[in-house]
Amino acid sequence: MDVTKAIETRRAYRSLEPFEVTEDLIRDLAYHASLAPSCNNTQPFRYVFVFEKDALEKLFASLPKGNQWVRNAGLLIVVFTSKNFACNMRNGIYAYYDTGLSNAFLILRATELGLVAHPIAGFDEAIVKKAVNLSENYEVVTLIVVAKHAKEISPLLSEKQIKSEHMRPERKRFEEFCYLNKVGE
Repeated sequence: MDVTKAIETRRAYRSLEPFEVTEDLIRDLAYHASLAPSCNNTQPFRYVFVFEKDALEKLFASLPKGNQWVRNAGLLIVVFTSKNFACNMRNGIYAYYDTGLSNAFLILRATELGLVAHPIAGFDEAIVKKAVNLSENYEVVTLIVVAKHAKEISPLLSEKQIKSEHMRPERKRFEEFCYLNKVGE
């Protein structure tokens, strides 16, 4: 698969089914995430790959009602960082920027492998930190839900979520988020 196909194929599906998680898969995803550029090569991104049933249950406890569909995943990746990991530019914001780049590489690799890799913001950070033994010095940026895309629509989805399973949500037009040479013209 080329990069364009991976980008165009990637979708945030919520109708999921578990799959066999192997150490080889985890190492493959981590390797590709590690190839992302980062400010001064600081590589501030950190990942906890959670796949054992008991460990997943602890993370599922962090989810609000709207994210119960995550329970069908075989792998949850806790993504965290600290401004202290970043290069000393712009008050540490590059920790978040670099982590986002790394996440994109991981997500595209998962897509290439035929998996859904869906980052979510809906979780209780305190519960996540306790579940994976993460100290207060770190910030959980996202959870990445990894699974196979199920052919059947999950009964855990809302009407809005079901609609987005059938059709990619509309993207902004070029003119709505891009400018040529300066803003406002």
